[in-house]
Amino acid sequence: MQLVLATANVGKLQEIIAILSDLRISFLSLASLHGYIPPVESGATYAENAAAKAKAAAEISGCWALADDSGIEVDALGGQPGVHSGRYLCLTATDQERNQRILELLDGIRLPQRGARFQCVVAVAGPGGELSIFHGTCHGSIAEAPCGNSGFGYDPIFIVSDLGVTMAELPPDVKNRISHRARAIEETKPLLHRLSLAAA
Repeated sequence: MQLVLATANVGKLQEIIAILSDLRISFLSLASLHGYIPPVESGATYAENAAAKAKAAAEISGCWALADDSGIEVDALGGQPGVHSGRYLCLTATDQERNQRILELLDGIRLPQRGARFQCVVAVAGPGGELSIFHGTCHGSIAEAPCGNSGFGYDPIFIVSDLGVTMAELPPDVKNRISHRARAIEETKPLLHRLSLAAA
């Protein structure tokens, strides 16, 4: 079975492939889809954005496709940046700039009031218009300063509940078991397993 991974984020690609490595699936990247134009992520929810990306990739490729949309929700910021996490500040802002802005906004707020969560929605779309949606959440809090060199995005400022370290301090194999994305992708496995058997 061939599965298009509808993301241009190298970090996400590596994580998804690692999590699904036990399935009999070959992966296609967006770079292999000639004429593919990424849809504008203008949805009001993670599910809308993930579905739009997966359906666009499935339609042009004729294969099943998987896409995700994810974000960080900070309690003290009213749940922001949320669905706008990937475009927070502006499209050209760096991960470091986005992290620094959140830390500035939380300056003076003590750890018990720095609750946050990572949310992820994964969409799996078929060439016939099929669509399934899966969810994953990882609870934690916002650190007072970035820490760790692994991961990407908001990982350096997100302290994972019960572990006491940031997502960026976790080894990849641990992150790929407990992260929001790992939990959502794990939920896709029964479906992808059935599809791979059908394609055999």
